[in-house]
Amino acid sequence: MTAGGTANLDVYRPRAVSGLDVWHIGDLRLKVYGITADGQELTDDLVSKAQAFAQRELPALVAAEGEDNGLGFVIIHPGELGVSVLLHWWIQGSVLCQHIERTLWGDDKPMDTASRPVIACVWELGLIDAEQRIWRDVMMVPQPDADAYLNAQVSMSEV
Repeated sequence: MTAGGTANLDVYRPRAVSGLDVWHIGDLRLKVYGITADGQELTDDLVSKAQAFAQRELPALVAAEGEDNGLGFVIIHPGELGVSVLLHWWIQGSVLCQHIERTLWGDDKPMDTASRPVIACVWELGLIDAEQRIWRDVMMVPQPDADAYLNAQVSMSEV
């Protein structure tokens, strides 16, 4: 695609979102969501691999960043080209941190996300936006409520 071109633009189609679980990883409690593209499935194997990635990567990242609020969320997204796992945690009361693993279908190893300036796709961004709204409503108030945050699921069935 050339600069400003539209040859590679997708046609937007909503994708189903499901709330899966709350994971306890280190000192973090993380809401877990799945997003699935048409024809894809959120399998137990994908969820297990995502949880192993989070357990392997998050404790050191959270400790290195510091000032965490003990809460966050995970997005597991089997998309058209591969599966993305996005780990998010809140620090300093209002800052969202992110760590991504993206593996193309058929590849054994994840892509090098450190050298790619990717934040998220449009479907993942919809979920991230909804989560930050929940954070503002229940945590950035005079009496923050961590349990209310964890119990508040994104109200959209699709993004």
